[in-house]
Amino acid sequence: MTTPDTLVPFAEAMERYEPVIGLETHVELGTRTKMFCGCGTAFGAEPNSQVCPVCLGLPGSLPVVNRNAIEYAIRIGLALNCSIAPWGRFARKNYFYPDMPKNFQISQYDEPLCVDGWLEVLVETGHGEHRTVRVGIERVHLEEDTGKSLHVGGATGRIHGADYSLVDYNRAGIPLVEIVTKTIEGTGADAPVVARTYVTELRDLIRSLGVSDVRMEEGSLRCDVNTSLSPRGSGVWGTRTETKNVNSLRSVERAVQFEIERQAAVLDGGGRIVQETRHFHEDTGTTTAGRSKEEAQDYRYFPEPDLVPIAPSADWVEQIRAALPEAPAARRARLQAEWALSEADMTALRNADALDLVAETVAAGASPADARKWWLGELARRANEAATGLDELAITPADVARVAALVATGALNDKLARQVIDGVLAGEGAPDEVVAARGLAVVSDDGALTAAVDEAIAANPDVAARIREGKVNAAGVLVGAVMKATRGQADAARVRELILARLS
Repeated sequence: MTTPDTLVPFAEAMERYEPVIGLETHVELGTRTKMFCGCGTAFGAEPNSQVCPVCLGLPGSLPVVNRNAIEYAIRIGLALNCSIAPWGRFARKNYFYPDMPKNFQISQYDEPLCVDGWLEVLVETGHGEHRTVRVGIERVHLEEDTGKSLHVGGATGRIHGADYSLVDYNRAGIPLVEIVTKTIEGTGADAPVVARTYVTELRDLIRSLGVSDVRMEEGSLRCDVNTSLSPRGSGVWGTRTETKNVNSLRSVERAVQFEIERQAAVLDGGGRIVQETRHFHEDTGTTTAGRSKEEAQDYRYFPEPDLVPIAPSADWVEQIRAALPEAPAARRARLQAEWALSEADMTALRNADALDLVAETVAAGASPADARKWWLGELARRANEAATGLDELAITPADVARVAALVATGALNDKLARQVIDGVLAGEGAPDEVVAARGLAVVSDDGALTAAVDEAIAANPDVAARIREGKVNAAGVLVGAVMKATRGQADAARVRELILARLS
């Protein structure tokens, strides 16, 4: 196993080598049923509860193509500027995995549905500078997912060292799209960032199409990262490794960087890179060897005899094209201009996965500034504490817009608004219901405030004397006393006015 002390520092590796990368991204489509049968696809169901003779590969069962899966794949291909094949067919890919019940996978081989596309990504190169990189798309093809093995016991969660293994076939047969890039050259030291940015943009694009939830933590988006090094100026590509099933955006970047540092150390030491799959370890950011790919595996592809070819008509393809939503990059540019945001502001929204939530909150009536304030502030903190995503919090953009409106009208202050959010998240109802139930409205009645102001003045004679002498900044102490007495419900601005009027 390569250890950190056998790595070449990244900057040093870049002085002698040029990285070449490529990415294969698998996306589980969000259809209600599987690719070739009517079984459900809900995530987290009881193991082996969403299976049937077709997806279990039992004798005599026959597959039927899911039309929605074909449409979703075409939608992805069009959004990636691909050409859509007028005719194609499925093939059997033969290999043995314990979690693949048929011992073959129905995939597309030499006749993929979508070919020769591209996706442009804006890459941050440091010091606030950006560059546009066009990533070529080799192919987009459909296939079925495998089941899932669970290895129990042992330290790694892998089969080696496990006490026993369990197999869940619920995932077997779920529609899967594989998106394969062309070789990505010429990115230099930006290669790790280019890889992460590409997967980020691809995730946003697929989510905007409504064809998948692309939740990497649930496995509905998985990425294989190919990395190789060439000596600078050699013009010869190096031997690549394939880091399998990387399941977070940050890990895509880390996997590329580690492989560059590791491969540079091997080459500097006079060794050779072995063409192999590698496993990425989230805890250490390192990769370890998997299986060798030095000899091409013969998958014995042949046309799937139980399925007719697919031939999407030109009219159908154009109908799908006409219904495509605004591309994420174009939408971001539009919203950035409409909301008067800097590039850093927009990056913060994307990094927090909050852009859609903020847009929906603005659509519900909040100002862009207020929407950003609540989603990137208080609600981001709550999501971090709960170790969950913003979109999984039990509060809607409409709720957040209403909280912002109550603050804007003076019915709530920020402190009270946070208590209202507490109530909404706890399931106590909509913001107005929480305000009424908890009695959280701002106190702005002069009668009630004057009594609290008089008590604060009486309890702090020294502070009152300083204010009478013209030191009005000292009023903050009395405002704080009134706020404490009213449990934060007083209108702070009105309290300050009353204090200064009393002591002028």
